[in-house]
Amino acid sequence: MFLYRKKPTVAQIESRVAVAAAPAAPPSLDITSVVAGIGRQASALGKCAAEARGTIEDTTLVALRQAEVVAAQARQVQDITHAQTTIETRSRESLDAVGRARTAVEGIGQEVAAVVDTLQQVAQAASQISQIALQTRLVAFNASVEAKRAGEAGRGFGVVADAVKDLAARVEASSRNIMSTVSDLDARIGTLAGEIRARPSTEPEGRFHSALREVEGGVERIAESATQSRGICAALNARMAEVEGEMQATGRALDTALARSESLLKISETLIETVAECGVENEDTPYIRAAQQAAGQIARLLEDALRTGTISRADLFDTQYRPIAGTNPPQHLTRFVPLADRLFPQVQERLLGLNDKVVFCIAVDRNGYVATHNAKYCHPQRGDLVWDTANSRYRRIFNDRTGLASARNLRPFLLQTYRRDMGGGRFVLLKEVAAPITVGGEHWGGLRLAFQF
Repeated sequence: MFLYRKKPTVAQIESRVAVAAAPAAPPSLDITSVVAGIGRQASALGKCAAEARGTIEDTTLVALRQAEVVAAQARQVQDITHAQTTIETRSRESLDAVGRARTAVEGIGQEVAAVVDTLQQVAQAASQISQIALQTRLVAFNASVEAKRAGEAGRGFGVVADAVKDLAARVEASSRNIMSTVSDLDARIGTLAGEIRARPSTEPEGRFHSALREVEGGVERIAESATQSRGICAALNARMAEVEGEMQATGRALDTALARSESLLKISETLIETVAECGVENEDTPYIRAAQQAAGQIARLLEDALRTGTISRADLFDTQYRPIAGTNPPQHLTRFVPLADRLFPQVQERLLGLNDKVVFCIAVDRNGYVATHNAKYCHPQRGDLVWDTANSRYRRIFNDRTGLASARNLRPFLLQTYRRDMGGGRFVLLKEVAAPITVGGEHWGGLRLAFQF
């Protein structure tokens, strides 16, 4: 069984077409308000991400400095350990030297004893000489008596007898002197031998061996202290290695956190740029528009300078940055500096008057080089690093993440959020719009317009 549907009339067809062609009823939500709200939330997210990124960067720098300190301390502990090992080795060598000295001294004691024996033999010989001299005197005396009895015939013999008697007397005196001297030497050398001669443990130790014993004890205590200190240093070195490993793990964790914060920051910047590209007016729109207009003005000024021959293309695109001696932070010169000093301020200073939130407006080349900054940041350096960092920002290269991204951006605009280092540990949280500067179809750099939240 088939069912047939009644064909619609022409009027019904026209009515349906009209309904289909009619615009849909407006939604209950205002898309513009929603997009603007997304922009505000993205801006808030970017602010938080920039603050988090800055905090992580500060913590990372602190961790790096701490890691360097720990590494330096570990090297010092290793040096101390090496020194303690050297002390211990030298102490052991000193103990061996003292032992050898003791042995040598004992040998000397034996030699001294031999000297004493020899001196005693000398004394005995001198005693014998004295006896012989005494006997010779007696014989000479008797001969002299007999010569006198012989009268004139014994006179010559008497003279000889008297001479022999005098000689014997002198020999006896000399022998006595020898015996006396030998006796003194014997006493002194005997005392020395007693001091340096090794004795059984039951006898009191001589002063020399006592001194050697004290030296040995002191050297042994030094060696023991060095061994103990080396053990402590080894334990400390092991602990330092653990701390260094923990700090390296912390550094890796901070790097991961920094990458995550970078992703969040990039998401927020992408959302803000997407909102701006939708054509919805938001709080960033005036700055985007102003940056693009200023970039176009700088580009036209540079093109006019090329066209009139005021500067050559090679000089305008010069990247041979010549350091300015004695500057810190480092400053540089290029061949387009005079032209930038003459042309850029008229554009840059005007944008500072956009509103009180604008912090700076600068034109930079593709490498982030700032030939001339705003007048309030173009003060000559004073030699005070904190002051110079904040107030002498011209002739400098800002090739950090934000600076290079702005300098090399080729899209209609780039919106970034970051912390600006003002020197002395002071930071300012900023947004920045960058627009490319193209001269004669070649990318020269970018215009950076920074403003506060």
